[in-house]
Amino acid sequence: MDSHANLYATVDLGAVAHNVGVLRQRSGADVIAVVKADGYAHGAVRVGRAALAAGAVALGVAQIREARALRAAGIDAHLTAWLHTGEADFAGAVADDIDIAVSSPRQLALVTAAARDLGRTATVSVKVDTGLARSGVGPDEWAQTADLLAAAVAEGAVRLHGVMCHLAFGDVPDHPLNSQQAERLDEAVADLRRRGVSPQLVHLANSPAALTRPDLARDAVRPGLAIYGYSPVPEIGDFDLIPAMTLETRIALIKRIPAGQGVSYNHTWVAPTSTVIGVVPAGYADGVPRALSGRIGVHVNGRLFPGIGRICMDQLVIDLGPDGSGVAEGDRAVLFGPAQAAPGAPVPIATDWADATGTIDYEVISRIGSRAVRRYLNDPAGGVDD
Repeated sequence: MDSHANLYATVDLGAVAHNVGVLRQRSGADVIAVVKADGYAHGAVRVGRAALAAGAVALGVAQIREARALRAAGIDAHLTAWLHTGEADFAGAVADDIDIAVSSPRQLALVTAAARDLGRTATVSVKVDTGLARSGVGPDEWAQTADLLAAAVAEGAVRLHGVMCHLAFGDVPDHPLNSQQAERLDEAVADLRRRGVSPQLVHLANSPAALTRPDLARDAVRPGLAIYGYSPVPEIGDFDLIPAMTLETRIALIKRIPAGQGVSYNHTWVAPTSTVIGVVPAGYADGVPRALSGRIGVHVNGRLFPGIGRICMDQLVIDLGPDGSGVAEGDRAVLFGPAQAAPGAPVPIATDWADATGTIDYEVISRIGSRAVRRYLNDPAGGVDD
């Protein structure tokens, strides 16, 4: 652990394990834990190991390079990667036994060619566009893709592991397209079986569907956000999920300023009376949205203190009041985390930041920057706490 860091993202891997258990129980299915974008900025390797130790059957990422990094870290579980350009490292993925989810007959042809060149059998999944109109094999290319897949399987160049799609309205549980997409996926699987090709795993449910629509689970669910402890449908409930990350630092500087003194760039906040300010060493380069300027609250010594002035690249300022509220340089300052991450007033959670800036908590947590040193607690995989 870097004991000289300005900012820490403390990740409770016990919370990750708990959340995997919630998802397994709610969905009644196996869990493929999504750890793309470096585990939503929590650290893909440590989160992945914790999720597997808690019963997840596989890990999912977007890019092959993410999957290969997990392999290089010693993770030998099933890994699926599903977003590729034509220049993707298909040969490396085949060599590392990574499940390559293809979205077109062209991608399948490239994977098959890489397998032939290596003299290996590639593991593939087929991603089907059932209505999201994003990645996935579209209806106009389905027959061609299915024919190529059946031929590649018969040749021994490819083995089919999964068939998958992604929901357009997973966070609207009763939306009719959810069931329609599931039916379309089932039709694609049935078509492959008629061609003599059967997948081992069929999956379409993301976090909200895993939590609210067990009828869509099929063989497994594929949650992302809920693994990290945030409800994708907070209007329905928190489902006993526990946020895993606490973003925290220490007060870098305290000073008194007189009435009339402006604070931070362009003096968007001017002190109405003499007050004491605290400098918090975290800014938008660390993932604290500049749009939170004047809206953020920072938890110090059991109280929430308001952010004042503009959030800068590396720092922000809080108003400690005329007497400084007993806050000293070096005191712990929590920006967000589980509500109980510190005693006293509830700590803000990432959802609060998202609501204040008109975005979603997925974006908030995944943008926490690399300068925040990751440290880990309660690892069910047996890793050492940092």
